[in-house]
Amino acid sequence: MNKYTHIIWDWNGTLLDDQQACVDAINMLLVRRQLPAVSVQQYLDIFDFPVRNYYLKLGFDFTKDDWNAVAREYHEAYALTAPAAPLRKGTIKILESLKANGIGVSILSASELALLTRMMTERGIIRYFEHIYGLADLYAASKVDLGHAFLKNTGMDRSNTLLIGDTTHDHEVAQAMGIPCLLMTGGHQSPKKLNPLGCPMVSTLDEALDYILRPPQSS
Repeated sequence: MNKYTHIIWDWNGTLLDDQQACVDAINMLLVRRQLPAVSVQQYLDIFDFPVRNYYLKLGFDFTKDDWNAVAREYHEAYALTAPAAPLRKGTIKILESLKANGIGVSILSASELALLTRMMTERGIIRYFEHIYGLADLYAASKVDLGHAFLKNTGMDRSNTLLIGDTTHDHEVAQAMGIPCLLMTGGHQSPKKLNPLGCPMVSTLDEALDYILRPPQSS
């Protein structure tokens, strides 16, 4: 028997390789404000939740800029850069393998739901997912409440459910939901941000599949 019967995936940075798209989008906003552009490595070291704090680290001044207006401006920029963002290498393979092993999959994302479903549809993978949970707006608030709603609405067995993400916030969400977590490097935070969590980490989806299908240890 598989240790896990259901996998809850994060989207951005986990299944969608949009690291460069996010760097390009935020740099559009920074250049407009004559703030220093960031490299990919700087982005990985700075990006954090809540997202508003990440903007402050970049130099945004919310006594001059309205936070909601900045969030909308970012998503307009991201709409220009995101179409080129591919699925992470091995996405179709792992989704097919999980399906073949009778393991269900869902999405739990801080992306706005309509945007999320459109991007999944455009990339031809929406058919794999039993449940798709995204936020009601563009402002990238915490996913904790969304995670609790997921468990309440689906009745999912916590002991057999694994959350896979790429940020410290994904780990926080898994802890709040009372389920185990696996973190992917190569997403939106650097390993030095993820390492202190003491959470299992992998760098590829092939490694993630091996982790998921690893037989449960006998008691």
